[in-house]
Amino acid sequence: MKKYNLYQIDSFTKEKFTGNPAGVITNADGLTELQMQKIARELNNSETAFIFSSDSEFYDAHIRFFTPTSEVPICGHATIAAHYARAVENKLNSAVIHHKTGAGILPVEIFKDENDYKITMTQGKIEFGTILSGNEKEQLLTALGITNQELLNNHPVQIVSTGHSKVLVGINNPEILHGLKPNYEMLVKLSDMIKCNGYYVYTINPDDDFLIHGRMFAPAIGINEDPVTGNANGPLGAYLVHHNLVKHNNSMLKFKAKQGEAIGRTGIIEVSVKIEDQNPVEVAISGEAVIVFHTEITI
Repeated sequence: MKKYNLYQIDSFTKEKFTGNPAGVITNADGLTELQMQKIARELNNSETAFIFSSDSEFYDAHIRFFTPTSEVPICGHATIAAHYARAVENKLNSAVIHHKTGAGILPVEIFKDENDYKITMTQGKIEFGTILSGNEKEQLLTALGITNQELLNNHPVQIVSTGHSKVLVGINNPEILHGLKPNYEMLVKLSDMIKCNGYYVYTINPDDDFLIHGRMFAPAIGINEDPVTGNANGPLGAYLVHHNLVKHNNSMLKFKAKQGEAIGRTGIIEVSVKIEDQNPVEVAISGEAVIVFHTEITI
């Protein structure tokens, strides 16, 4: 029997019960895959992060991520939560560390501000996948309850990844965005066809403090709607540069995204896209966090 340190943390917010909740086990050494899956199912957050000790000079921690039904390679809000919990527990100073994930070994910046922390995670390799068309696109629009006329012009419906792929769907009306009531069963079937389990629907407004407002649906992995999604807004930043949809200085694009409004869990993500020769080459997301509770479980 061993005691494990368990945190419930809300990411991309400083207000409890908003943002995106994640479970974190900070001392996961010894847990089996089955035990981790059971803990994730019990907590029933969209993701729970398990921090393992490093056995390599190349990274400081190994983190695995589980939804209530399956393991995923990486998760934005649970990464923010994991490193926030680790920083608080170990009273860390500002530093850049590396963690091993299913998306590779990646840097994480821990910024200490007085007695609190802000976390910046560099995401994985940028990959531009299939642009949906024909029957697949029609099925997606039907599942979301939107029409072709409600899509943003020049914003192709495309699968993009920075470690965990999402279908990016730009629409032209924020009222439609917040009124969406997807057919989750249809989205699950489509996910099996296109081999992508997340759908990020967004609006864009260059004149707003928040360039992006969005909603993310991933019923195929047990998440009907995710409140605030790092692995959706990060790929979206790369996509906006790739398709030349926003102005930038050919060096860096930075913007804020607001998500979770439709389900009462609003949070804010800061996205940074490094650009070379008009192309996105690296994506990072930043966010704050707050501990909702801390306890121990004995297994």
